[in-house]
Amino acid sequence: MTRQKLELTWIGKDQRPRLEPRILLEDPARSYHAKQRVTENDLFDNRLIKGDNLLALKALEAEFTGKVKCVFIDPPYNTGSAFTHYDDGLEHSIWLGLMRDRLEIIRRLLAEDGSLWITIDDNEAHYLKVLCDEVFGRKNYLNTVCWEKVYTLKNTAKHFSEMHDFVLVYSKDIQRVFFQPLPRGEKQNQSFTNRDGDPRGPWLDSAVHARNFYSKGSYVVVSPGGKSFSPPPGRYWTVSEDNFRALDVDSRIWWGKDGNNAPRKKTFLAEVKGGIVPGTIWSHEEAGQNAEAKAEIKALIGEGDEVFITPKPERLIQRVLSIATSSGDLVLDSFAGSGTTGAVAHKMGRRWIMVELGEHCHTHIVPRLQKVIDGQDPGGVTQATGWQGGGGFRYYELAPTLLSTDRWGNLVINPEYDATMLAAAMCKLEGFSYAPSEVLWWQQGRSSERDFIYVTTQTMSAEQLEALSTEVGEERSLLVCCAAYRGVTAAQTAERWPNLTIKKIPKMVKDRCEWGHDDYSLNVANLPMAQKPVAEVAAQDDLFARDEA
Repeated sequence: MTRQKLELTWIGKDQRPRLEPRILLEDPARSYHAKQRVTENDLFDNRLIKGDNLLALKALEAEFTGKVKCVFIDPPYNTGSAFTHYDDGLEHSIWLGLMRDRLEIIRRLLAEDGSLWITIDDNEAHYLKVLCDEVFGRKNYLNTVCWEKVYTLKNTAKHFSEMHDFVLVYSKDIQRVFFQPLPRGEKQNQSFTNRDGDPRGPWLDSAVHARNFYSKGSYVVVSPGGKSFSPPPGRYWTVSEDNFRALDVDSRIWWGKDGNNAPRKKTFLAEVKGGIVPGTIWSHEEAGQNAEAKAEIKALIGEGDEVFITPKPERLIQRVLSIATSSGDLVLDSFAGSGTTGAVAHKMGRRWIMVELGEHCHTHIVPRLQKVIDGQDPGGVTQATGWQGGGGFRYYELAPTLLSTDRWGNLVINPEYDATMLAAAMCKLEGFSYAPSEVLWWQQGRSSERDFIYVTTQTMSAEQLEALSTEVGEERSLLVCCAAYRGVTAAQTAERWPNLTIKKIPKMVKDRCEWGHDDYSLNVANLPMAQKPVAEVAAQDDLFARDEA
């Protein structure tokens, strides 16, 4: 019997955007750095990007593919509030398509040992799980955490009082991902006691038998009180008889206070690993809750701000990053919201990249990060991390589209682009790293030690190309992107200058991307209204008529 592969389908699944790989433009006036170093480990090259997050992810792809250790995202939950005027099927399909496009780039950005954490509620959690199975592979699914975001019941709820969110966790490669244990707390240590006054300190007892077959695990042991014990039916001792006796001699077997109980193995607190494996149910005591997150934002930004209905608390992000990252690792959040991920990553000594489209990037995130850097954020996980300020971030915006339309409808190089921006943009489009040489004017980027790119809006003559070819030399190759060339045919260029590849801009790139498309956001307010069926319109009109009567 052949097993059929099951896939999630939706309206428009086969439609994929042809994204323009934009360059990022730094605004030094909004970039922010501490006036002095606080520690030797201060991090200054973090990035805050304002703009459409799908275009921003595409812009990051060339530089950061395979370099992000942890992605935490809190996407719109698709509860219907943003889609009030749209058909349910269209709403669901739009959401899935936009999430798929982002997840595919996120997967490429992740390091081989990286992981993705997505907060979501019941509206789309199960569809998102299947979508992530397609993008990341079902075998790379790690688990679903249930986080207690609210701890009080609401009697106004119609059927159930919703108290949790899910956190879906995926790996880039399950064979390579490694998670850090969570720190042990008093709650975990309370079960360790010292009932026999052992000088090695508190211990925890556990069974010495298991269901797994063990060829040396079927023997009889005798307690200090003279009582004989065999493994329970269907079970086996987990150690050989010789090893059992060695444990007993070392006082690592607990026979009960009177010496006649079934044997149990002692594990000493001093010997257990320094942390605990994270569970899949996170209480509000462990990971915070929504009301706590709102209080954190109000303490930093001020009262009366309700931009964020369900922000995530710093303790939730701290728990994720404690498990998934180590000091210095790179963290990405492409739905930055109020900037919690960057704030917590900064306090924990992780490098970070955040993307946010809304104006609250300026009104909330920038001021919040400035206070973190200045050591003026006493809340959240500041005390738990020992944060005292330092470091900084660089603020970027997406460059405008490279090609725009002139008054005759032709695609031309956007007049907003200067020579430097154009060179950087063409490097990104052609797969080169933008790295202008201070010595060789024609070296504006490289793809290898011997392969370079030169970009100009001039028309190159045959004499100029000849001189350029001579300067490049036989051991190197150069891609020349120019407006046009004269004095030679296209067929003659390859034969005459084998070390040059000559292409015309914008012709060489005009069919590659959706130029001028600036908004791929999950806000669908600009979509056309769905047409209601005639019968529904008639019924609605009849209802209005009866109401007026």
